[in-house]
Amino acid sequence: MFEYLMNAIDKLEQTVEREERFQLATYKKMPVVAERGDGVWIYTSSGDRYLDLYGGHAVAATGHCHPHVVAAIREQSAKLLFYSNLVYSEARARAAEKLISIAPASLAKAFFCNSGTEANENAMRMARMATGRENIITFSGGFHGRTADAISATFLGKYREIGKPNVPGHLQAEFGEIESVRGLADDSVAAIMLEPIQSMAGVRMAGSEFYEALRGLCDERQIVLIYDEVQTGIGRTGDWFFAGSKAGDAVIPDIVTLAKALGSGIPVGACLVTEEIASHIKENDLGTTFGGGMIAMAAVTATLEAIENDGMLANVREVEEYLRERLKEVEQVVNVHGRGFLLGLEFADKAKPIHEALLERKIITGMSSDAKVLRLLPPLCLGKEEVDLFVNALSGIVLAAD
Repeated sequence: MFEYLMNAIDKLEQTVEREERFQLATYKKMPVVAERGDGVWIYTSSGDRYLDLYGGHAVAATGHCHPHVVAAIREQSAKLLFYSNLVYSEARARAAEKLISIAPASLAKAFFCNSGTEANENAMRMARMATGRENIITFSGGFHGRTADAISATFLGKYREIGKPNVPGHLQAEFGEIESVRGLADDSVAAIMLEPIQSMAGVRMAGSEFYEALRGLCDERQIVLIYDEVQTGIGRTGDWFFAGSKAGDAVIPDIVTLAKALGSGIPVGACLVTEEIASHIKENDLGTTFGGGMIAMAAVTATLEAIENDGMLANVREVEEYLRERLKEVEQVVNVHGRGFLLGLEFADKAKPIHEALLERKIITGMSSDAKVLRLLPPLCLGKEEVDLFVNALSGIVLAAD
């Protein structure tokens, strides 16, 4: 046993050293070498297992290595790894049809790309093509990606500074304040784009009347309404989309952008658009080398099927309710923000020590730009048993701190 532990420590240290030596810095990493996953669990090179309540940035919607998704990827990889949109593809046709079938009825066409930031870039481009206008209104606290146009549309902390020199044509409104939007929405504005739940800002939502007012303003002034559902989409809120859901007063935008959970971990993004938007797009207006590739398309179809077959939307709603009830036992949790499995736990003091203490207990959670908010973005298959493990650990941590 001692020899096994020493070998595991050596492997951890070797992996860390190699990544630090050969890879540019990205995120601050946890001291974990992830080797395999199963459902809501991650297993490490040292033989430990971690309860994953973060899902690799909200990606692992169906759970890690869902057998239906793995089988679909394996089957497709034996037939054809890739060909571009220059040819027709059964895998692409099936994925597009399946995705449109679960979308609100007015969203009729799909464009596939590789990531959320690409989806947002293309959504803004399509809005400009459709209106002949240039400006885009986005919101304080919103995050839309790290490519040039998307990061310029981001008004959150340091991110817009990182993206300098910013792309012109971006206007900032205050999230949840319709009069702030109304004062900017003149005839130069092509689109209003928002995360309907601002995840990185601390899982912030507006009142349902705000989304309805945005829809009315866009209709009145011929402005395209874009929902960035990179995190809220594909079942995370307990509905397939925030668009059309009760939480957003059933408002349906003109464009919805997706990524994260869409391929269960295979990189893929998408824009869903109305026929009106689609009518302005001609051949060669949009392009992508890898978007719509066969492996990604097989993953998309299998992901949607797995969520349906396993009843994950109902599970999200049921387990969210159970989690909220259990969290009432933890006095230090002063509020729970968000919907479904996109939740922000607000503490009376900083959340970072709690995040670190949970990691020591082998539970992975996420932080946000709000120092008091801990984020939960678990796989949609999270069960009540795992909720109990989390809440019991959380209770123990806050009691020990008192």
